[in-house]
Amino acid sequence: MSADSSDHQHHDLSPSERYAASRRRTEFAKTEVGQFSAALKFPMDQFQVEASQYLEDGHAVLVAAPTGAGKTVVAEFAIHLALAQGKKAFYTTPIKALSNQKYTDLVATHGAEKVGLLTGDTSRNPNAQIVVMTTEVLRNMLYAESTTLENLGYVVMDEVHYLADRFRGAVWEEVIIHLPESVQLVALSATVSNAEEFGAWLDTVRGSTAVVVSEHRPVPLWQHVVVGKDLYDLFSMTGEKEPTTRVNPELVQLAQSIQRDAQANDWGRPGTRSRNRQRTRGGRRQGDRRQSDHGGARGRPQPPRKDLRVSRPQMVRMLSREGLLPCIGFIFSRNGCDAAVEQCLSAGLDLTTDTEKQQILETVDRAATVLAEQDRDALGFWGFRDGLRRGFAAHHAGLLPLFKEIVEELFATGLVKVVFATETLALGINMPARTVVIERLVKFDGESHKDITPGEYTQLTGRAGRRGIDVEGHTVVLWQPGLDPSAVAGLAARRTYPLNSSFKPTYNMAVNLLTQFGRERSRNILESSFAQFQADRAVVGIAQEVQRQEHSLTGYEEAMECHLGDFTEYARLREEVSKAEKAASRSRNRAQRRAVMESLNKLAVGDIIDVQGSRDLGTSVVVSAAGNPTNPRVGVVTAKGQLRRLSTEEMDEPIVPCAGVELPRKLLTKSPKHRKNIAGWMHGAISQQRPPISDGEAPVGFRYKDEFDLNQVDELRKELHAHPCHGCPERENHQTWANRWQKLRAETDKNIAKIQGRTNTIARTFDRIVTLLTDFGYVEYDHVTERGKSLRRIYGDRDLLVSMLLQSGLMDDMSPEDLAGLAALLVFEAPTEDQVFQPAMPTQMLQGALDIVDEHWYTLEQAERQADLTVTAQPHPGLVWPIVRWVRGSELLTSLSGSDMAAGDFIRWARQVMDLLGQLAGLDDTHPDLARRCRRAKDLVNRGIVAYSSTVRLPDERKDDDDYNTIERLDLNQ
Repeated sequence: MSADSSDHQHHDLSPSERYAASRRRTEFAKTEVGQFSAALKFPMDQFQVEASQYLEDGHAVLVAAPTGAGKTVVAEFAIHLALAQGKKAFYTTPIKALSNQKYTDLVATHGAEKVGLLTGDTSRNPNAQIVVMTTEVLRNMLYAESTTLENLGYVVMDEVHYLADRFRGAVWEEVIIHLPESVQLVALSATVSNAEEFGAWLDTVRGSTAVVVSEHRPVPLWQHVVVGKDLYDLFSMTGEKEPTTRVNPELVQLAQSIQRDAQANDWGRPGTRSRNRQRTRGGRRQGDRRQSDHGGARGRPQPPRKDLRVSRPQMVRMLSREGLLPCIGFIFSRNGCDAAVEQCLSAGLDLTTDTEKQQILETVDRAATVLAEQDRDALGFWGFRDGLRRGFAAHHAGLLPLFKEIVEELFATGLVKVVFATETLALGINMPARTVVIERLVKFDGESHKDITPGEYTQLTGRAGRRGIDVEGHTVVLWQPGLDPSAVAGLAARRTYPLNSSFKPTYNMAVNLLTQFGRERSRNILESSFAQFQADRAVVGIAQEVQRQEHSLTGYEEAMECHLGDFTEYARLREEVSKAEKAASRSRNRAQRRAVMESLNKLAVGDIIDVQGSRDLGTSVVVSAAGNPTNPRVGVVTAKGQLRRLSTEEMDEPIVPCAGVELPRKLLTKSPKHRKNIAGWMHGAISQQRPPISDGEAPVGFRYKDEFDLNQVDELRKELHAHPCHGCPERENHQTWANRWQKLRAETDKNIAKIQGRTNTIARTFDRIVTLLTDFGYVEYDHVTERGKSLRRIYGDRDLLVSMLLQSGLMDDMSPEDLAGLAALLVFEAPTEDQVFQPAMPTQMLQGALDIVDEHWYTLEQAERQADLTVTAQPHPGLVWPIVRWVRGSELLTSLSGSDMAAGDFIRWARQVMDLLGQLAGLDDTHPDLARRCRRAKDLVNRGIVAYSSTVRLPDERKDDDDYNTIERLDLNQ
């Protein structure tokens, strides 16, 4: 607690109490925390003082507090301690943009000579006392046992809740586990509901760790719902106009009224009664803190039901009128964000003054000098510029990184008033607003539309309210049909979310652990992960449930006891009969499915088939063969020129070709014109009938299996009828208890399996990985071989596949251009599985490489399935042509011709291509010639707009300096 935090009532204290308070202030001033606090321009909050005192006392600390609460003050105190003790401090962030931002902040405080920046390719003053870096860079340092780690005293892990990220979260746990014991950890997290659990794990792996949780939001948050053109408070107010936890009854009544109207209209009874009810409902919104003649349902007629959804321009005008700008409008769609800007432009919205317009245009035009003139039109630069000039913009992953940085800078300075963003902004750099608008409470997760969770709602609304600027923040939810105010209140009231580990061993992690620690110590390290910690904790509750279930099972056994014999045995026989009957009925279905699978595998490009059954595509021609024999998927073009895919699950009967047609080697099946040509060729060949390959019936072997299953059923029935308990008059009563026993026994066995499955799960996965690596020659007798050493330097989702291709010699004769294309093949992941054939490659070398890559991937996939490991994603050629065009010198839009890829996505993938090429370029000791060619390939990719990431400017640089537009080539994958 701050020494003077309780002295505001000094005049009420007794002389002895005033003396004690004076002593506390004197003692506090002598501490490092006191000296640090005295140098600040604002008083430290209670949680900041508490966490800092724990640090000064030598503890690690986990600080969990809401966004904007000032957690970084604790990190700054850790840096203060490091400087005072002559030690180093590392400040890690999850993304490069945050690292750049923090570097600039720390340079402003401590000077450039004391601060360094490490983000992959960028190495600025790396031996400084304070070094800012991405978490991946620190992980790589730890594995490489870098000398930069010497004299390290403190590590700040900002946004540590990122360890829940399923793609990159494991990096945080690796760092926490591997940091030297002497290092004090400062973990900064958003408010999570299981901070104590996470702190308990930190205590086991890092030693004494204090957990400091603050629920206080420094800027109060008001929740609203927009219905029609009116703004309603979500919660009702007290007499002092403070929000309660009770949903605004006026809003509830309005929602119920709208629902009744909707139901009446749905049943075809709109009538006068419904319209009258609309005209008479109304009233004044609760807790209005602004002028009473603006917004709300203030006695005037409500709009008709069709007008209850407000348009985006109307929403902006409403917020502007209510004084709620600047705002971030979250729209869970890139296209939706872009459309919102277009709608605001079309509506003639203009939110900026003439002076602001001039400042905006100066910033935009200066930053855009790195864009080629011919790219500006194609990239939509002028529309983007016009939106910014008027005060609004979009922000999403498909946007050009340069455009995103301009938006971030202008929004941070208050020049841009409205940003329409996807949810990725909620995890990005610091961009607070006065108001956050959530358009819908449903989002598409890649497979289906789902309600957003309380955690996601908390993350989104955490942006609302700028500390030191706004007295209060605001969240606005837009009305949608079916919206339930109570459900919104539930999201708003639960402002925390659990932190769950996403940690899992990888091939790269395995060889690094084996090299440094050996097999047994590596297993122990993995068993100390947060993932295993959480699994072990869950086991305790399951074990208690098993005990209760076993007690109930004993009671069931007593109730089903039969005087004629063992009823447990009889019940088992009865269940076996039931299972055998079901198995027999499924047997022919299995045979039919196998026949369908075999028929799909036999199909070749050019085969003409007739697709009936559930798909009912009619006459179609095969344009891509099955590929994977265990999961065949055949691409076809229908008579109508449609591109479709056939799989085993979708077919009712085996497929037999009825004719054939010669097709060109290069099939442009994405083009409607070319698909029409293919359909035409098919029609021309229909008359040349080909005899069917098979009659479509199941193979004979499967019919034998049917007969065997039926014989087994007869045998079991005879055995059942011969059992003594079959003649018991109480048989069905006993069977009722037996059914309960069997059901509970199955549940109990599942729980026992869960306990066994969750014990040592991480270590057992590691064992399976080591076994597979041994089979592939990367490990021998638990030691990493020469082949395995190259895998230590290759990171990514396809790390082992890349290493396999390296060892195969595929890259030995590749030019830099080919290497860039191969890297594109190995990093890219398509958003959908729309690629059903392998296109022609840009070079003969890459054409041959495509088959070699597929062959190695198929070998790896089979091994992974057999080892019960996560299957490596199949390489996808969708990025190869754009990257090769780019390295050949084409402009951005030319490079993307024929592709649906957004410019921002291309740059993001190009940076990942560079990252992989950089990893291969680090193999100087084992593959010096390849390393040289990879460096050249990386340089070819790293040009123009791809090379530009962001300009890291020192505080003393002026905007009109000659080097303001200097391109900093930072690590492009962090």
